[in-house]
Amino acid sequence: MAGRDWRRLDESDVRVRPGKGSRPRSKRRPAHADAVAAMVVAVDRGRWRCAVDGAPDRVVTAMRARELGRTPIVVGDRVQLVGDVSGRPDTLARIVRVAERDSVLRRTADDTDPYERVVVANAEQLLIVTSLADPAPRTGFIDRCLVACYTGGLEPVLCLTKADLAPPDDLLAYYADLKVPAVVTRYDGDVSEVSDLLRDRVSALVGHSGVGKSTLVNRVVPDADLATGEVSAVGKGRHTSVSAVALPLPDGGWVVDTPGVRSFGLAHVTPDEVVAAFPEFAEAAEECPSNCGHLGAPDDPDCVLDEVVASGAARATRLSSLRRLLASRGGAEV
Repeated sequence: MAGRDWRRLDESDVRVRPGKGSRPRSKRRPAHADAVAAMVVAVDRGRWRCAVDGAPDRVVTAMRARELGRTPIVVGDRVQLVGDVSGRPDTLARIVRVAERDSVLRRTADDTDPYERVVVANAEQLLIVTSLADPAPRTGFIDRCLVACYTGGLEPVLCLTKADLAPPDDLLAYYADLKVPAVVTRYDGDVSEVSDLLRDRVSALVGHSGVGKSTLVNRVVPDADLATGEVSAVGKGRHTSVSAVALPLPDGGWVVDTPGVRSFGLAHVTPDEVVAAFPEFAEAAEECPSNCGHLGAPDDPDCVLDEVVASGAARATRLSSLRRLLASRGGAEV
């Protein structure tokens, strides 16, 4: 109002900019009708590597769209992308939608940690890689992985390595009543049975360090080291052994290599969720007292599951296997 007589001004001459809180805000959001489907194959430091249409030769780098907020996105998630999906160097797409998951592999750092970590999404099966010797098999770890499979919607498979050092018979017999599929490998043998098992499926591998998981991956995935190096560019040099990465199989399918874990916490799993994986006991468990851990006497003397076995509706060995899983979930040494 420079050059004007302020004495001649009235309220119509006043201009007030509205604050941010009073500005009208549209609730309309882009429909993203041109979005393309993709699968997340690597995650690191706010960037996601995505295979467009699940094709391993069309991998692009993407960021999460602002409208998704802090929506968690992990390896295996099915997403929708917009923007530059050419995959050329220095290009960046945006993830605008995340599809509902069919399965989830979750764990906690330990049995007291309230924060659960999603390791892999939408995997069809989990290969629990365990060496028969050096290091010796740890049934407690296997049991915990089985619980994670049963409660997360994955099919468990035992993958026993180093059969040239020890026979697999005792360990296979230990899990016979659970009817868990198993494959046995040895250092000097072929891995065709494992390759057949993985073909045309999305599979995750989990195991302790030193059990031969990396050796197995390198044998079923040609140029696995090269592929791992390519996806490590997401983290600008960060070594990919500290995070999950999906690698394409030569005959179709994906294998998700997870880092070696020291512990597999199940703080997020309830006893009823474990029992639900055993159809012969699931209905009877609803008649158990409140907060029943289904472990039987002396911990749960009024557990109804013993009556199921007494009636002949289930085998005692199945109940023993179930309770072993429950004990392992609770942190007991089994």
